[in-house]
Amino acid sequence: MTKHQVVSKEQWVEARRALLADEKRLTHQRDEIARRRREMPWVKVEKNYAFDTPAGKKSLADLFQGRSQLLIYHFMFGPEWKEGCPSCSYVCDHMNGAVPHLAARDVTLTMISRAPLAKIEAFKKRMGWQFPWVSSAGNDFNYDYHASFTPEERAKGAVDYNYEVAPFPSEEAPGASVFYRDPATGEIFHTYSVYARGLDPLVGTYTLLDMVPKGRDEDGLPFSMAWVRHHDRYDTGILADADRPYWPDVMSEEKGSSSCCHGSSAARS
Repeated sequence: MTKHQVVSKEQWVEARRALLADEKRLTHQRDEIARRRREMPWVKVEKNYAFDTPAGKKSLADLFQGRSQLLIYHFMFGPEWKEGCPSCSYVCDHMNGAVPHLAARDVTLTMISRAPLAKIEAFKKRMGWQFPWVSSAGNDFNYDYHASFTPEERAKGAVDYNYEVAPFPSEEAPGASVFYRDPATGEIFHTYSVYARGLDPLVGTYTLLDMVPKGRDEDGLPFSMAWVRHHDRYDTGILADADRPYWPDVMSEEKGSSSCCHGSSAARS
């Protein structure tokens, strides 16, 4: 028998109304944060980037596909990796269906990784995704937007990620960056970037898990996304990269470092 508190329907409704009041406050706070996000100052993009795409070399301006807003997800897929990060795959499973809806609101969604285009295309086909996905293997884009780290940066023991300098367990990191292209001048501006648990709102499965009695049920795991697999591998649990470069070093995580997969159960903020 459950050890959870069991009450009358009337008591349950009273508790639900109290929680609803807090939920409404959170919704209003989220609306206010979104407003402040839109009012953030912008930075003009001065550097020219060339990306490898199925249609040949394309500039950052080309990635907008004629729209004024570009939302980029920094997908963890290193040049030597055999497959993309399972946690980023988990995120992008939810984003795939958003492409036409975002396009209807003047937004182009694109994934960018440092893996060679051939690896990206093969993995994308395996996953059944339709969103655009290009390679930044020949430029500094991922480094400039703090989603990849050079060997020299990592050798120092700490990297610039999520607006702080701290140890990080991987050469690649998850994130999302937003750009605006002025239709009149063609000028491009960086308007926003978000990393780590700031990406939680992109994951619809977590929203659903937060509604059920056991929640995310991750407290007993070595790190929060230890259960996640590619959607075609839950039956086997196979990960093709033996060294798992996309998963955190749990020991360093417990000492408070940042994580590419949220963090250990002791450090998830």
